[in-house]
Amino acid sequence: TLTAGREQDQAILIEQQIVNNILYPKEDKEQKILLYACRNCDHQEVADNNCVYRNEIHHAVGERTQVLQDVAADPTLPRTKSVRCAQCGHGEAVFFQATARGEEGMTLFFVCCNPNCGHRWRD
Repeated sequence: TLTAGREQDQAILIEQQIVNNILYPKEDKEQKILLYACRNCDHQEVADNNCVYRNEIHHAVGERTQVLQDVAADPTLPRTKSVRCAQCGHGEAVFFQATARGEEGMTLFFVCCNPNCGHRWRD
């Protein structure tokens, strides 16, 4: 009966709460929905949100500065010899595009390749 089915569902939910099993994400390939399933029994729940994992990274101000200093040593970034550093006169810089703080568009940034300088400027 319908009532017996509901009681059984409630019993399974209560069992999951008592056992404290972790429910792992699982895809129902036929219905194309995300489920959370117990690996120790047949219990499954439809996920109320399609986000399985969220990785939020919060950078400290000092950490961002360190990243900008290290870009001169990054071999994957493009380099140019058509600019001169205004601080040390070195003739090579790496460059990349990024959004500047408070601006909407992309800005071209240069970083001096002189290991004793590391001066940064924008185009």
